[in-house]
Amino acid sequence: MRLTPMIGLLALASLPAQAEIYKCTDAAGHVTYSNVATKGCAKMNLEPISTIPAAKPAAKTPTPAGFPRVEENAQKARDSDRRKILEQEQATEQASLEAARKKLADAEEPRPEDRNVGGSINQGKLQERTQPLRDQIQLHERNLEAIRKELQNLR
Repeated sequence: MRLTPMIGLLALASLPAQAEIYKCTDAAGHVTYSNVATKGCAKMNLEPISTIPAAKPAAKTPTPAGFPRVEENAQKARDSDRRKILEQEQATEQASLEAARKKLADAEEPRPEDRNVGGSINQGKLQERTQPLRDQIQLHERNLEAIRKELQNLR
């Protein structure tokens, strides 16, 4: 199975990187670093480093001292107003969705102009007439979902 060697390689890649590093100083005083020990080189004791980037916690920025604060009662009133507005928008959007579904149902009924010469229904004409209504229904459904999420996020 080819998966086993791949897992082994991934395991090796996640090990800390480690190598012997030497600090070398020549007669003129120039300093170089190398992984090969030669005359005038001293081994450096370095902590191993990981090849996997460490997850950094998000920095928390403190609120500035002069930042305006909203009183608890005022915030509760704002949240209450926001909830009412969102509930009104939800009711309006739900009504619009129902109206769009009714329009679609009416538009899906075959009309005389939808029939071909042989009497069969021209699906292209029917699709052309109903697709904008289907798109409108999807838009209302997405709007309702967004409003529901907003309502759930309220305290």
